[in-house]
Amino acid sequence: MAGIQRVVLLKPLVESPLVEVGEYTYYDDPVDPEAFERRNVLYHYGPERLVIGKYCALGQGTTFIMNGANHRMDGPSTFPFPIMGGPWAEHFDLITGLPGRGDTVVGNDVWFGYKSVVMSGVRIGNGAIVAAGSGGVDDVPDYGIVGGNPARLIRKRFSDDDIERLLAVAWWDWPPAKVTRNVRSIMSGSVAELENAV
Repeated sequence: MAGIQRVVLLKPLVESPLVEVGEYTYYDDPVDPEAFERRNVLYHYGPERLVIGKYCALGQGTTFIMNGANHRMDGPSTFPFPIMGGPWAEHFDLITGLPGRGDTVVGNDVWFGYKSVVMSGVRIGNGAIVAAGSGGVDDVPDYGIVGGNPARLIRKRFSDDDIERLLAVAWWDWPPAKVTRNVRSIMSGSVAELENAV
């Protein structure tokens, strides 16, 4: 981003066909923000996808742990012998096809605090907030605020009725010109103002 070298828009940087990032989603990191996919999407050996919506804000160190991090837990040892190669490699079938939770999906307008971690298969709803240092192993509802390790729902940002109205408005799907005209209402207005935006 112009004038802020530590902040990058992620969509143009993504190379893997298993990672999808929406427009205007950014990552903030003073060390190497352009290395997000390599440094912050870990153990991504496929086929599960990471899908991040539009207008998300990812604080420094936001990390996604994908299904490849899983180890067998049904035997006496969790050690992945076959990845060491040699004669152990003939047992590679013991570590492929481990049960997973499916794709990791992040909605639109989600804010991730500093060093938050999301485990594989988690679904995070639109407008959610993941507090700094949180470890997410469970799904997060639309407009939910979660924190802690493991992350727990602290509260919802709006009433259930207002959440339904906000989801119906879906401002993140508006054309950029309409977003620009309504930035003040999007950031600090009421649900009714968004519903009446032109």
